[in-house]
Amino acid sequence: MTSTDRAVERLLTMTDGQPRADAQRNIRKLVDAARLAVAEVGVGVTAREIAERAGVGIGTFYRRVPSREALLTAVLTDTLDELITVARAALGARDPWVGFTAFAESYAQLRATSCGIRDVFGDAPLDPDTDAQVAQLRELIEQMVHRAKRAGVLRTDVMWRDIAFLLAATTTGTDTMGLRLSAEQWRLNLRVILDGLRAPTTWSDVPVSRRAR
Repeated sequence: MTSTDRAVERLLTMTDGQPRADAQRNIRKLVDAARLAVAEVGVGVTAREIAERAGVGIGTFYRRVPSREALLTAVLTDTLDELITVARAALGARDPWVGFTAFAESYAQLRATSCGIRDVFGDAPLDPDTDAQVAQLRELIEQMVHRAKRAGVLRTDVMWRDIAFLLAATTTGTDTMGLRLSAEQWRLNLRVILDGLRAPTTWSDVPVSRRAR
């Protein structure tokens, strides 16, 4: 089942009876349009803009989905579920550092490409379901950090709460000092942050062949 399928199923549970095939197609169009609009505009996107992107009228919008908020929640909860799945996989990775960095990359990329996710992480009010997912994600990050520290791969002076702010720092404004932000800037930001987070390598850990002579 695709992300769109899951969001459509969530919306269908809120309707009375099973909509006709053409109605389901319109719901799918609205979900696809909402996903793109939320990424580009954020949770403040209007119902009219979503309807226009989907190629349907505003009347069709409100006949097919309960509300703008319900549609946005269906899209965002599905995206957060995917990120939670990545976090759980990171906790199950054999190498704690590999798991942590894999999660960090997915998290940073999502923040960089979705205004809506940045809104949700920035405490934009939306729905209790997304609040619960963000709380679950915090717990998973805390577990990842404790696991990496126990393994000796994450510096000990960094608290798990710091990780949320450091990863958020990978996403910057669109310009600074007259310079325009590149689409891939977040990758460099993340690489520098991860380099700073990794526990220092002790002299005894460095192979003899690599030690300065």
